[in-house]
Order: sequence, then structure tokens, then C-alpha cells
Amino acid sequence: MQLADLKWNEVDALSRDTPVIFPVAALEQHGRHMPVFTDSMLTNELVRRTEAALGERVLIAPLTWLGNSHHHMDFPGTLSAEPRLYLDLLNGLMDNFIAHGFKRLVFLNGHGGNDIPGKQAVFETRQKYRDRKDLLLLFATYWNLGAEPWTRDPSIKQRVMGHACEWETSMVLRLRPELVGDLTKTSDVPFGNAFEPASRGWIMPDRSEPGHVGDPRSATAEKGEVLFQCFAEEVVKMLERVIAWDGRSWEG
Repeated sequence: MQLADLKWNEVDALSRDTPVIFPVAALEQHGRHMPVFTDSMLTNELVRRTEAALGERVLIAPLTWLGNSHHHMDFPGTLSAEPRLYLDLLNGLMDNFIAHGFKRLVFLNGHGGNDIPGKQAVFETRQKYRDRKDLLLLFATYWNLGAEPWTRDPSIKQRVMGHACEWETSMVLRLRPELVGDLTKTSDVPFGNAFEPASRGWIMPDRSEPGHVGDPRSATAEKGEVLFQCFAEEVVKMLERVIAWDGRSWEG
């Protein structure tokens, strides 16, 4: 159920064990062939499919489209929250719903730049409420939940998420093909090895002149549907675990 559609007394009538889902994404450049709202568009579609599967078992907040996107600021059209401001925003959203009595709070993330601050936010808020044994605070990036879409469609070449890549381009082709530019004018921008397993600080011009990473030329709408199905299934599985949590144990 959508928080935005409810009256306050309807929210008040809900079980405080109802998981609250905060979709978070971004508005940022996605190369020369993809719209700046790509991450938010794809996350909203996953939320739609999740709600269709779980219905009134979860409460879904409106998507937060402003993300941590400073690494894309060399490309016009990108909007980004300052990193500390973004952390405080996420912490504040959790504070709001903890104040309302809800105990199972889940960020569903659709932008790679949100991953580190999101994990930090749930860590910080847990320390703030360290006397509470009944809180479950999670930050989950949808493509990191275990989906292996290439096992369902062997024509999918990619194995990890890139940026405006085969995966994202395919999913936008599935939703809004009129927003995708001429893929014949794109090229393969290799992922490379940025001193792995160390984590390198980077901005997008370090990696890519056109602003994408990966090879969007093999993207199709059919692949996009497979990707959506696989990612949505893993999101639902994770939320089923949240719903089934006993309210106290480490395991879930």
C-alpha cells in the first residue's frame, strides 16, 4: 500500500510490525543515450511490481529521487545532495517512522552512489537507538540481492550493474523506449579493474567520456523484462524475510 494514498488515521491503524519501504534513487546523467531520471524510473517500476506481489503487507513511502550523485556533476542535468546532507535525510526518514512506532524500516535503493551513505545511515540510526532490540533497519540495493538474470536469458552478457549499460538500457527500453537514443552511436566502455579489491575514489570522467559504463548496444526490451522479473523476485524474497522476522533475532 502506498503511504501517499492513506490518511493519517489509516496509517495509525496499521500494525507497527508492517515493514516501511523507502525507495531511493537519483536524478543524474546516464550517458548520451539515456534520460537523467533512469534510476528513479527503474526503481519505481520495481516498487510497482513489489506492491503487486505483497499488497497491504508493506507500506511504501514515495520515492526519494534526489540522491548522492556528486561523481556525475561534470555532466549537466545531474542533481545531487551533499553527502552529509543525504545521510541526514535518510536518518531523518527513519527517525520519523520510529517516532510513529514502526520498527521494520527498509531502504530499497536504485542508485550505486547511494549505497555507501545508505549503509552508513542505517548504521548511525541503529547506534542512536541502541537500547531498542526490536528495530530492523536495512539498506538494500536491488541488483545486489542475488539475481542472476543471465541464467534465465543467456543472451544477457553483463554480470554486474554498470551505468546506462546493457541492463539499465534494456529496462528503459521495456518501459519508455522513446526516451532511449540511437544505440548504434554508443560504444563499449569497459568496467576495468580500478585497483580492486581496494575501493578507489573516482568521478565519472575518470572512467568514461560519454558518461556510461558497459555496452548498451546489445540492450533489448525483452532483456529488460527478464531483468525486471529477476530483480523484483529478489526484492520480494527479501521483504518476505522482513515480514517473517520474529522481532528480536539476528537471523532473518
